[in-house]
Amino acid sequence: MKTTHRIFFANAKRMDDIPSNSIGLVVTSPPYPMIEMWDEVFERQHSSVCKALIRKNGIQSFENMHKVLDPVWAEVHRVLLPGGFACINIGDATRTVREHFALYPNHMRILKTAVELGFTVLPCILWRKQTNAPNKFMGSGMLPAGAYVTLEHEYILVLRKGGKRIFRRQSEKENRHESALFWEERNRWFSDVWFDVKGTPQALNDKDARKRSGAFPFALAYRLINMYSVKHDTVLDPFLGTGTTTAAAAAAGRSSIGYEIDTAFKTLVAGIGDVVVDVSRRVITRRLSAHMDFVAARREAGGSFKHCNRHYGFPVITAQEKNLLLNDPVQAEVRDGRTFAVVYSRRPQPEFCNHPDESAGA
Repeated sequence: MKTTHRIFFANAKRMDDIPSNSIGLVVTSPPYPMIEMWDEVFERQHSSVCKALIRKNGIQSFENMHKVLDPVWAEVHRVLLPGGFACINIGDATRTVREHFALYPNHMRILKTAVELGFTVLPCILWRKQTNAPNKFMGSGMLPAGAYVTLEHEYILVLRKGGKRIFRRQSEKENRHESALFWEERNRWFSDVWFDVKGTPQALNDKDARKRSGAFPFALAYRLINMYSVKHDTVLDPFLGTGTTTAAAAAAGRSSIGYEIDTAFKTLVAGIGDVVVDVSRRVITRRLSAHMDFVAARREAGGSFKHCNRHYGFPVITAQEKNLLLNDPVQAEVRDGRTFAVVYSRRPQPEFCNHPDESAGA
């Protein structure tokens, strides 16, 4: 088993390198319109943004920034497989323009474009990105009718191209079953509010790059990739940034393609292939260890298991988990600063293997 990972330092408005109907999943987080740190990014791509900001026209600035993003969402729709998903992490913005404080609803504007493009909009996910500010109120403090709440969540918009994805061939069905989630993961991950994924500072060497980075946590990308794609799929990130989606796709046994216009991230992204094997193994070990902890806790509480995983021999709750297999990467083949491949083992991790007779039906 092998995955390939390609990175293009180019604008994603035209992704000519990607054929139509070829991408299994998009996981991305674009620059957020009306967040000041990204003003320059939008201004460089369209002069209308700069003009509206100079005139201090908040609504027009908001709209012009989204017009920069709209062509990317059109390309995303083109390249996705029928039934493929796009998961877009986006935060709304608050900003004072002409002494008028207001919310700019980025998630709503992207959903408007998605509907117009023909996407099927599915329930979104809110994840709690708590502020480090010691005071949880803003505006007039303790005096009524003038304060406003802090913005401590972001949206993951979940879009699908058309109806449900169909797995017709027997090999596709078998691969889908190997890509299964644990029952306890499914119950936690498929919730519309995530409190257990925390925003973390990005450890970047380049100070200017750090200022421009809004990278989401690795756990967020890895979770979405496992939820909405299967092994061997290609995962696309049209706003790659520090390369979080690339690393998460490699850890999950998926190929990836990333686009990024900011060359300050080149060194960071180029280094992913050098560390991806160790990072992936740690992530997989944590998942398997968490399942073993779940098994022990359920047994201690008097619970039972009806099924046994055929690869590991440990107990599982449902028949859909019987063929689940997490593939350890064994080698990363770094070809150049923009391409690398990962080779995976087909054998289960021996430290998590139990004899079936000891696990099934326990």
